[in-house]
Amino acid sequence: MDKQYQLDDLITLKKPHPCGSVQWKVVRLGAEIGLECLKCKHRVLLSRRELARKMKGQPIHTESTTGENPCQS
Repeated sequence: MDKQYQLDDLITLKKPHPCGSVQWKVVRLGAEIGLECLKCKHRVLLSRRELARKMKGQPIHTESTTGENPCQS
């Protein structure tokens, strides 16, 4: 079963980034998931399958700060 990802979710990866952080934020959704390191702001693209394999635990869903749906007029 595929995990459901949302923008701004916080992801913990098993292996640390060279900067030392294991915390990432979801910044892009699609066939590949875009992640941004919370410490150094480096961005990477991972396939959904690769992310599921490298991820530790479940994504932490964060609430939008505006509380508005950008698709509504």
